[in-house]
Amino acid sequence: MPLFQPKDVNATVLSQFSLDSKVVAVTGGAGGIGTEIVRGLAEAGANVALIYSSNAAAPDLARQIAQETGRRVEAFQSDVASRDKITATMNEIAATFGRGRLDAVVANSGVCANIPALDYDEDSWQRNNSVNYDGVMWTAQTAGKIFKKQGYGNLIITASVSATIVNIPQTQAAYNASKAAVVHLAKSLAVEWAEFARVNCISPGFILTESKKSIAHVILPSLNTDSTLTVLTKQPKELMVSIVRCHLDNAAR
Repeated sequence: MPLFQPKDVNATVLSQFSLDSKVVAVTGGAGGIGTEIVRGLAEAGANVALIYSSNAAAPDLARQIAQETGRRVEAFQSDVASRDKITATMNEIAATFGRGRLDAVVANSGVCANIPALDYDEDSWQRNNSVNYDGVMWTAQTAGKIFKKQGYGNLIITASVSATIVNIPQTQAAYNASKAAVVHLAKSLAVEWAEFARVNCISPGFILTESKKSIAHVILPSLNTDSTLTVLTKQPKELMVSIVRCHLDNAAR
């Protein structure tokens, strides 16, 4: 795996934790975890392309974060489930927003539906997997081609604790299985692309996003106050440091 070094290895420690002028694209950047990833990267100095699917507020959100951080943050509409669309979007970001380069990509888009396993049909099963699994692959594939051409790059995939455990009381087999799949996809890509890119994967626990708040009345009452899941409930902002850490040039050391 390439061990990218800062331009000056003798630079101060804090300066090595800067993402100054890095160009990063984040899918699913218009809500929940994705918004805080975009914000955290911009606060660390990166210029961020916020990729969204249908959230009409995304352009305003990008402008707001840009104003707050003093970095370039722009919104790009796309569809990770479509190989052609996300490829075109990522290439546009590298060529125009990135001015010829793309340093890192966060494959963060994800959807979840609580459906009993006995009730899935082809459409409901595919809706989850087309974003959570296929969408990560098409995002990664395009990023990988760009990284290979320029000789470096950094891919971070957002999986979930649901890749390893089965959350209760939700019935979400498609979500759990798709997240388990992208964990192993990340491992596979890390090995295959070791000569030109770093690949990492994070698996957040129970994060209190807006979508989770909408079902909190179902989930939380079923848990007693000593439940590990209750104790580990986190805010999206708490992931910012972990994501930024994965982007640092010294992260592979």
